[in-house]
Amino acid sequence: MVIPSLHKVYTEQDTEKLAIEFSFLLNPGRVIILNGNLGTGKTFFIKSALRSFNIDGVSSPTFALVNEYIGDMKFYHFDFYRIEKIKELYDIGFDEYMNDEEAVKFIEWGNLFPSVLPHRRTEVEIILQDDLSRDFHFNSL
Repeated sequence: MVIPSLHKVYTEQDTEKLAIEFSFLLNPGRVIILNGNLGTGKTFFIKSALRSFNIDGVSSPTFALVNEYIGDMKFYHFDFYRIEKIKELYDIGFDEYMNDEEAVKFIEWGNLFPSVLPHRRTEVEIILQDDLSRDFHFNSL
């Protein structure tokens, strides 16, 4: 996979294949931002990518705000959807998580608080089309 790129998927199996392909780009310290409306497949994409690292049981951290997974690598999975103020992020130690260079960080709904995102990151925008296909836009900043 090259970045930037655009990929269209039609099925969950297509999304899984794309996530596995993307997983080859993951290395410690990398930050991935996933944006898209509710139900576009952000968590499913992350879950599929993490299977490549022998991690099962991935779930959305909507209420916990962050989940930690350890398999072949360490991952932090954030969800900004229910956060109302940036202070909530700092209350859970967001800076410490972000400074952990041994972990890959996934952030869903990162567009809600762009001021806390690192300058170097990969962004994945998922757009649900009328035919229920999804466009995955990958970009690096």
